[in-house]
Amino acid sequence: MDFTAYRRHDATSLAAEVAAGRVSANQLLDLALARLAEVQPRLNPVCRLMPDAARDQLARGIAAGPLAGVPLLIKDAAQHYAGLPTGFGSRALAGLSPAREHAHVVRRLLNAGAVIFGKTNTPELALKGVTDPQAFGRSSNPWDVTRTTGGSSGGAAAAVASGVLPMAAGNDGGGSIRIPAACCGLVGLKPSRGRVSVGPQQGEVWFGASSEGVLSRSVRDTALALDVLAGPEPGDQVALPCPQTSFAEQLRTPLRRLRIAWCAESPIGEPVHDEARLAVERSAALLKSLGHAVEPAQPDLDGRALANSYLHIYFGQVPATLSQAVAAGGREADFEPLTRLIAALGRATSAERLTLELGRWNDYARALAALHARYDVYLTPTLASPPVPHGTGDPPAAQVAVLNALRASGLLSLLKRAGLLEGVIRQMATNSLRHVPFTQLANLTGTPAISLPLHWTADGLPLGVQFIAPPGEDGLLLQLAAELEAAQPWFDRVPS
Repeated sequence: MDFTAYRRHDATSLAAEVAAGRVSANQLLDLALARLAEVQPRLNPVCRLMPDAARDQLARGIAAGPLAGVPLLIKDAAQHYAGLPTGFGSRALAGLSPAREHAHVVRRLLNAGAVIFGKTNTPELALKGVTDPQAFGRSSNPWDVTRTTGGSSGGAAAAVASGVLPMAAGNDGGGSIRIPAACCGLVGLKPSRGRVSVGPQQGEVWFGASSEGVLSRSVRDTALALDVLAGPEPGDQVALPCPQTSFAEQLRTPLRRLRIAWCAESPIGEPVHDEARLAVERSAALLKSLGHAVEPAQPDLDGRALANSYLHIYFGQVPATLSQAVAAGGREADFEPLTRLIAALGRATSAERLTLELGRWNDYARALAALHARYDVYLTPTLASPPVPHGTGDPPAAQVAVLNALRASGLLSLLKRAGLLEGVIRQMATNSLRHVPFTQLANLTGTPAISLPLHWTADGLPLGVQFIAPPGEDGLLLQLAAELEAAQPWFDRVPS
């Protein structure tokens, strides 16, 4: 098999080729490593290469599972691999103690026969919708190397879109699977809360907002991966039972006609690019042509309040992470300036305020449930604009510099006492989510959401659309995705 043939396969068909003896797992690994060597200098998708671990795995014999022999990359955030540190895109964490055991996600992938040969790039602590860690360098979009891959699973998206492999693992705490999928022309599913275990190192990630999953080029690969990853593990605090029919089998069941609501307005009141609106309008027209009932509607909730609640996840989690790193022998000074600023803002935020913001998640869940009482699925853009150029989306450098100066001098508390800190936080929430305001709703409500590559801009850039279903309805989203994939195929549309 040469690279041209390799790229024509998804993970499902590669596993079938291995099972039939037409190609070996070693040959597939060679192809993946060779392609990575070609694209790594320009795209930088991988921050830790693990060829020796992969070769050792092959020498011991791979598990005879549904991904047997398929090369795979995991994300360098939360997807712990025993014997290696989990860097989270950070210089401060990359050199700390290695993981003592595999994360459940990694163990399940290995037990399914996947051959893990590296870890993908992510922004520091997976905090951003772009992938530009100072420790490992930014990842670039295969469709236009001057633009972002999205984040935080941006390295995974770059690897899949450029043909290194057909599917890569990721996780999604605010859009981190869906945003890169939309930027790079891929399928990206954020499963329901409790569908996939994030243990055993953690009970819940980001108060339960984060889910584990994959980025892929085909819906059937995403369904197969969910079958591999889904299911409770001992000690899980929230766990959904596995469906009686596998997700892969559900794709073969005819989909009933659905009631679908759509909206292309930014929930935080910021502008939405004409191409993002067009993506939703064309998707709505396609759905109507397939017999679905489609009309404009949206949940009755305060999108700016939701953005503020989302930012408070960072204020609770980042200071704790920095404290844990220091306790393990790291240095807070080794974290990026923006990360240290977020930690300082978190330390200036009271436990009372954090508790109030977490409590508001219930309001958003009730509002979305009211919409789902009338509609099966909710359609929005995944992004408010096409993939942005590198350097876009961060808070203004001058604002970060001033706030870091106040942090370093101990004067940040003055902003709080003067009543000015809330305004700063609201502006940071708007700035950070201006280009990606649509994805956080599913994280705070625990609902499944998927980004599908149904639109390309006039400039030839991918721009995905998002579908959100009620909690537990991952199978419904996959069925709908498969129908849309059949009606408007995207698998053979790849960057040059």
